[in-house]
Amino acid sequence: MGMWDGLDQYQFFESILFETFGKAVEVNDARFVAGGSINTAARVLTPEGTFFVKFNHAEKEDMFEKEARGLALLRNTNAIHIPEVYGYGKNGGRAYLIQEFVENGGQHPNFWRTFGQSLAKLHSHTQPFFGLNFDNYLGSLEQNNTFYENGIDFFVEKRLRPQAGLALYNNLIGAELYNRLERFYPLLKNLLPTEAPALIHGDLWSGNFLINEHGRVSLVDPAPYYGYREAELAFTHLFGGFDDEFYENYQESFPFEPHFEARIPIYNLYPLLVHVNLFGRSYLPPIERLIKRYVGV
Repeated sequence: MGMWDGLDQYQFFESILFETFGKAVEVNDARFVAGGSINTAARVLTPEGTFFVKFNHAEKEDMFEKEARGLALLRNTNAIHIPEVYGYGKNGGRAYLIQEFVENGGQHPNFWRTFGQSLAKLHSHTQPFFGLNFDNYLGSLEQNNTFYENGIDFFVEKRLRPQAGLALYNNLIGAELYNRLERFYPLLKNLLPTEAPALIHGDLWSGNFLINEHGRVSLVDPAPYYGYREAELAFTHLFGGFDDEFYENYQESFPFEPHFEARIPIYNLYPLLVHVNLFGRSYLPPIERLIKRYVGV
């Protein structure tokens, strides 16, 4: 983006705002903000309001369409605040998504309690099958959500095996680890509890929630589907975990089966394999430790 001068930036933002709202919207100010590892993002100030704009060079043209559908799916539950999507599309070789800008109002004293309760409410939404009626992305990697009746089959066939196969293809893991993973999958039927599919955010870590102007949580950057709710909570532990009050109030609202803590590394095989594929071999050690524990060397 450094090649842009200020005029080009403003022209791009005004052009996509016109496409979205069907009228000219003057841009008073535009400042780049954190947008994750894949997209560029900006806070765009206009007389019509402040907007959050994400954009990239349109390598994956449907990424923002899928993100908008996922945000709408979560928002329609009324379980937890999700920023509104105003529009998405392509302009000048760039794909873009325009959202409500979430102003930080400072953390409410009950922030973690209501966050835990709200996530439990989201997870109470269910359907007969694991998966979703459209595919989406986790990061820049495609996430296939073909429906399965059996949660373990879905977890293996649509989550673990595709990521392990991609890592093998790209020489990020060797055939030996791939084969040990294959020996691990049949064990899952005795390791994971049987639960109904739950609607989950799908990429819930500290970088994907915001504190809004009311001091409550707003969730962004989802990769939703109906899956194991324990997998969602396991993911929150992957990069440091959330406040204890969050877990206590979730558990009070929607209790887990016993020994959830022992299952956390199993669920986190999926996000760890995704991170291996996106960012490299530094994410392999916890995968190797888990597989060694269950299938040996």
